[in-house]
Amino acid sequence: MGEQDTSGSSMVEARAPAKKSGSGHADPRLQGISDAIRVVPHFPKPEIMFNDITALLLRPGVFKDAVDMFVERYRGMGIAAVAGIEARGFIFGPAIALAIGAKFIPLRKPGKLPGEVISETYTLEYGTDCLEMHVGAVEPGERVVVVDDLVATGGTLSAAIKLLERAAADVVECACLIGLPKFKDFYKLDGKPVYILVESRK
Repeated sequence: MGEQDTSGSSMVEARAPAKKSGSGHADPRLQGISDAIRVVPHFPKPEIMFNDITALLLRPGVFKDAVDMFVERYRGMGIAAVAGIEARGFIFGPAIALAIGAKFIPLRKPGKLPGEVISETYTLEYGTDCLEMHVGAVEPGERVVVVDDLVATGGTLSAAIKLLERAAADVVECACLIGLPKFKDFYKLDGKPVYILVESRK
């Protein structure tokens, strides 16, 4: 599940969202994607401006544009697997994986996968959480893209990277629909690039 946190993180250095088309101009699809994201104030708690992607999912053309932009980036890069973070990474990840001919790996919360798993615990603002992956879901050396809906502090993505690297995967990049505006210029998370389509809205 994507983060809706407003706090920063020392592990994240800023990187700009996608802005250019092949002609060097702003891709017109980006404005439509941004406009389709609904902002819900004070959810799930006060002072959080929740970026709701369910409104985007109700617009098939815009949903397709978002998936297509990720597909255009990763097609031809030798990506063997797309790893989606529960739960909203499951919305975009399988569509991207199918389009580029890669397998999809669900990274789930504890107790959701029936087979043998490996786990990675990470710290939240209040408490901890955990991601799990089936043993054998990824082969050593396979090139993987991690997908989620939003990057805020980067803690969940960082846990996903560590989990996959423990299985000897080659994490190429993290891909998120939304990034907080404070993440500007270029940034990497645990040494891995983060690709963002649009900035979060207020």
